[in-house]
Amino acid sequence: MSRTFGTVSIGLRAPIIREGDNLANIVTNTVLSAMENDGLKPRDRDIVAMTEAIVARAQGNYVSIDQIAKDVHKKLGGETVGLVFPILSRNRFSVCLRGIAKGCKKIVLVLSYPSDEVGNHLIDPDMLDEKGVDPYRDVLTEEKYRELFGIVKHPFTGVDYVAYYSDLIRSCGAEVEVIFANDPRAVLPYTKTVLNCDIHTRARTKRLLLAAGAQCVYGLDEIMTEPVDGSGYNKKYGLLGSNKATEETVKLFPQDCQHLVEDIQAKLLELTGKHIEVMVYGDGAFKDPVGKIWELADPVVSPAYTPGLEGTPNELKLKYLADNDFAGLTGKALQDAIKAKIQAKDGSSLVGNMAAQGTTPRRLTDLIGSLCDLTSGSGDKGTPIVYIQGYFDNYTTE
Repeated sequence: MSRTFGTVSIGLRAPIIREGDNLANIVTNTVLSAMENDGLKPRDRDIVAMTEAIVARAQGNYVSIDQIAKDVHKKLGGETVGLVFPILSRNRFSVCLRGIAKGCKKIVLVLSYPSDEVGNHLIDPDMLDEKGVDPYRDVLTEEKYRELFGIVKHPFTGVDYVAYYSDLIRSCGAEVEVIFANDPRAVLPYTKTVLNCDIHTRARTKRLLLAAGAQCVYGLDEIMTEPVDGSGYNKKYGLLGSNKATEETVKLFPQDCQHLVEDIQAKLLELTGKHIEVMVYGDGAFKDPVGKIWELADPVVSPAYTPGLEGTPNELKLKYLADNDFAGLTGKALQDAIKAKIQAKDGSSLVGNMAAQGTTPRRLTDLIGSLCDLTSGSGDKGTPIVYIQGYFDNYTTE
């Protein structure tokens, strides 16, 4: 076994991206710089990935509070709107909430409990047991919530999101009434006009609301799907995946970026002679074991990727082979036996094969995007481009 490195994920420092920048050239030149200055040696089936943030920034895909308000008023009528299942996030939702509130007279805010969809907790689940509250059945008014639980602040941010969201809504000139429920239909006694704000469960929420008699239902993915007064937009995801840019604007999830990854792949092939896969990534899909927060607040991990990243892993579990098929072998004999087993794979699916169980049958883009998100981080590392080598190698690859 002459090679020691397996999969290697490297964050690449890049210039600060501004609206209108040629991102294909910047990404390509950043990779070439790593090759020239840091000794990076490209191989076929390496992966270059870039954060969705720099893609949307280069596109200039921004919207303002007033533009959101105008679209909300047009689509939902400007009266009383039920706002169902928003996530608890100053970065992800607060600016959107202000825009929504400016487009309505009153908001009935329905908060899921004990946590939002991505794991931000309003209430410690043990307190539900202590107070005899059934989150699957019980609908709580704000008064009842306060009576049972008092003022509860988020453990990471120190924010009382019930008060914070209510104050934001009032500051934009709308009335607010807060209820706590995990059935979206709980909003219907208050209003038949609903904006459901959940991400990954949005289709089911909308279906339940319409079947129960809601008269007008939109999702966040249906707000800002077209330009409003010269704004940015996202025809597929709307406000989903947006992030706070300034106090008055949000940056939308990037759109129409398939051509970007294909352009970068073609440039790298021309300049390096290697077939390198390319993807755009957003939030990874993983859960913090302490805070219980799921990272995945974007509608998808990867909105665009080259065809070689399609599919799921098809791998054998080495520890299973070592403990079962080749339990009597050690040293080089064990290594050779396992290599032979890997080389014998014929490309057919290993689903159901005991030797493949536990190899995480997730999509490649979700796995790789999570790796990229952890590599680049979300702070001041300055590495919005990630270069990965060896992801498609196995134990036999030299």
